[in-house]
Amino acid sequence: MPSVGPPGGSDDTGVVRPPYVPSERRLAREAYRRSRTRRSAIVATASTLAVAAVLFFVITGSPGWPVTKKTFLDPGYARSALSPVLHGFVLNLELLAVCGPTILVLGLLIAAVRTLRGPVFLPLRLLATAYVDFFRGFPLIILLLLIVFGVPALQLQGVTNDPILLGGAALVINYSAYVAEVFRAGIESVHPSQRAAARSIGLTYAQTMRFVVLPQAVRRVVPALVNDMASLQKDTGLVYVGGAIDAVAAAHIQVASSFNYTPLVVAGLGFVILTIPMTRYADWLTRRMDRRRAQGGIV
Repeated sequence: MPSVGPPGGSDDTGVVRPPYVPSERRLAREAYRRSRTRRSAIVATASTLAVAAVLFFVITGSPGWPVTKKTFLDPGYARSALSPVLHGFVLNLELLAVCGPTILVLGLLIAAVRTLRGPVFLPLRLLATAYVDFFRGFPLIILLLLIVFGVPALQLQGVTNDPILLGGAALVINYSAYVAEVFRAGIESVHPSQRAAARSIGLTYAQTMRFVVLPQAVRRVVPALVNDMASLQKDTGLVYVGGAIDAVAAAHIQVASSFNYTPLVVAGLGFVILTIPMTRYADWLTRRMDRRRAQGGIV
């Protein structure tokens, strides 16, 4: 049977085929879709601008707007606070760079312990469950205060009194409980047949977890982990309660000297600028995984 050549070319018999011409129905359907897309974009833009305009006039027209603007949005205080706040952000980024990987490793270990099979591992499972339940419910700010001020009060030999290290330890303890639950959800989302198939070909339990279960589980929870890291990036600002000079502490120093809260707004906007790329990356990962799952690319 002769093969069919490309549109507008010729097949093996040398017969010239006419170029492809879309039908009028297809052209009309594509034109309708384009018009609907343009209409949706126009409506979305108009509604967004309308809402923004209403909020702008409501806020700026309120009786207390002049005082609020001077207290929270003063350009002069913002310029003077920018340099110390940016210098404090270095500490926040350092905490994120150190605490983030530590939390991921510790959370994965806790999740692996919670998913161990067999009655002999019951004490470990109970300890891991108690750890997760307790620190997920314990407020982070109180945990920071207890560790930053309580550990030095014990006067233990060889234990640091550095508020930065102690604050980072509190962040790791608290966030590892949340990340452990994320990992556990990913591990339990892997169908039991995957484990059964791995064991049937001779893999041990550890090999099954390493080569079969964990690669699938981690890939499924990456967007949730990125969101947790974005939250961690914001919560690094809480270490100021122990005396560490980060962006929030630098802003507080500026506020104490001027009684103007614009430096805190500057620090808050800095955290927003740092967090947006991470959240957008998490959204992109979620959409990408949804497309691959719809196409059958993810088990």
